Amino acid sequence: MSSGELHFMAGKTKSNDLKGLTLLGEKIKPVRKLETFPNHHSRDYTVTLSTEEFTCVCPKTGQPDFASITIQYIPDRKIVESKSLKLYLWSFRNEGVFHEHVTNIILEDLVAALHPRWCRVSAEFAVRGGIAIKVEAEYQNKKE
Repeated sequence: MSSGELHFMAGKTKSNDLKGLTLLGEKIKPVRKLETFPNHHSRDYTVTLSTEEFTCVCPKTGQPDFASITIQYIPDRKIVESKSLKLYLWSFRNEGVFHEHVTNIILEDLVAALHPRWCRVSAEFAVRGGIAIKVEAEYQNKKE
């Protein structure tokens, strides 16, 4: 094989990469579970995932809160599977939680699942009561 063919094969999805992915391709309800697959690249690169459809509720009033969530991370050995992330974020839909707390919970759960080199979660909540809230939480692997 030429070096170009080897380079192409190195990044190709392997059948073993799909082992353990239980949510992909299935109709399922929201679940607080983040699934991952192996990262085949040793270089630093940034993965950015975003949604405009995040919802949770105020822990005091039960009123809905809407946010745009942006997740950025530099993977180490694992990459988050996007459908599991969608179902994970959906699981907050009826949960009463303050904006600051939910942003940090999302970061902590991503760090626990991925052990990334670096990760940031930004949450921009829609204006309610005349005040907009943007929360950013960041993790830096101390080994890096």
